[in-house]
Amino acid sequence: MLVIVAPGQGAQVPGFLAPWLELPGMADRFARWSEVAGLDLARVGTEAGAEEIRDTAVAQPLLVGAGLAAATALFGDLADAPASADAVAGHSVGEFTAAGVAGVLSPEAALALVAERGRGMAEASAATATGMTAVLGGDRDTVLAAIETAGLTAANDNGSGQFVAAGTTEQLAAFAEAPPAGARLRPLSVAGAFHTRHMAPAVERVRAVAATTEAADPRTRLLSNRDGAVVADGREYLDRLVSQISSPVRWDACTQTLADLGVTALIELPPAGTLVGLAKRSLRGVERLAVKTPDDLDAARELIKEHAGSTAVDSEGRA
Repeated sequence: MLVIVAPGQGAQVPGFLAPWLELPGMADRFARWSEVAGLDLARVGTEAGAEEIRDTAVAQPLLVGAGLAAATALFGDLADAPASADAVAGHSVGEFTAAGVAGVLSPEAALALVAERGRGMAEASAATATGMTAVLGGDRDTVLAAIETAGLTAANDNGSGQFVAAGTTEQLAAFAEAPPAGARLRPLSVAGAFHTRHMAPAVERVRAVAATTEAADPRTRLLSNRDGAVVADGREYLDRLVSQISSPVRWDACTQTLADLGVTALIELPPAGTLVGLAKRSLRGVERLAVKTPDDLDAARELIKEHAGSTAVDSEGRA
């Protein structure tokens, strides 16, 4: 059983899009997508520095565009992806990529919606000085209690002893002064406290756009960050995408669902590496591949041939 996963914000690095633009027809595709997103995706993905692509309004459509482009190159036609992927999941903004791969949103709809999400979250981030800090290791209950005591939110539960605490910069500074026992803290290069109450203004902004966005039912298993559930209704998934802006990401629950489904191979779309790293610890024995450049596509196709099975789903997302 094979799953395609898409990373979230923070995975991007300067210039990572360059090799993908060399593929036939890809430059024209990004020119069209750039018009939809209101952003020169090709430029920011090849020429922009780390600070510019850290901007939420830039990073989010760039990540989704890159993931959809790689999936298109992998399958030949994005419409063919659900037939070769037994499950699809995205981390945070990667859920928009996943929606495109699973057939819920067209690439254009995904990019229009995520561009609005990026702008809305950037504006919400500018309203109050907030941020996020990775918490690595330590006892789970102790870490969660310390996050709550500090007035922070466990915005990401990534499993394998990895959380992300989010809140105001003052709260994060105090948290750093007295970290949970046995845990290491690493400030993240993001502009705000994503997946917390601080993003509430962005929720309403994106909901207005989502109300006029067409959403088809997924054509393969599509997991939700809310609780790891397989969602079989496209409109429900779209509603979850909107509410997730201010709600914690439960990647640990997604990982558990994949384990329960019996996944045997995992392919991460670019900019790949983060989710493969988490799977190394939480999905032991599963073959993993980080697709970073087009040079990795042949290996990905081989993995698909070896592991992909039936993707027919019923009304509850079961094969």
